[in-house]
Amino acid sequence: MTIRQGDTFHFLYPYLKRIFDIFFSLAAILFFLPLGLAIAFGIKLTSKGPIFYKSQRLGLFQKKIYCLKFRTMHTKADQLLLDLLEKHPSLKKEWKTYQKLKNDPRVHLFGRFLRKTSLDEIPQFFNVLKGDLSLVGPRPFDQDQLQNYLGHKAYKFFSVKPGLTGLWQTSGRSLISMHDRLKIEERYIDTRSFWLDLKLVLKTVPIFFNSKGAF
Repeated sequence: MTIRQGDTFHFLYPYLKRIFDIFFSLAAILFFLPLGLAIAFGIKLTSKGPIFYKSQRLGLFQKKIYCLKFRTMHTKADQLLLDLLEKHPSLKKEWKTYQKLKNDPRVHLFGRFLRKTSLDEIPQFFNVLKGDLSLVGPRPFDQDQLQNYLGHKAYKFFSVKPGLTGLWQTSGRSLISMHDRLKIEERYIDTRSFWLDLKLVLKTVPIFFNSKGAF
């Protein structure tokens, strides 16, 4: 583990980080409970399918984890994505660059609102509480990203627990290319500390209510 030498609590960092994760996620779950119930009702009213979506990702040491989100897409979205990329070269290029589609036709109307406000990610506080995610860290990668983007640095990206927020989210989110995202995530890994985590959490609060870079 690479920790900044100037961090007074570097030897306690993993323990402080986990304690902070537990208490913050518990508080967030209780705080967002009424809103979460309203969102669940809204999803059921506006689209067919389950309330939640489990996205398979790779966690610490490439362990398979399932990130929980409020469902923002129509059912069979994965197959629809493959069809879109095959038929539309411009969308394929956009996906390769950002791993996102700005005007994603798979997203239902209420889902667009949830994504713009990042409210779809509220259930991931349960992932933090469980220990699959941390509050702060690189966003979790999937198997395709491991094979196509991470290369020989994969060991480094999977040497830390992925996070709900981090340097990427506070630097532009989906407006940043995958290439630049990897550089940003690597910078966090090299400089991480408890104080940096606190700073990023505080920076995330206003971003959470700002739609810039979220789609």
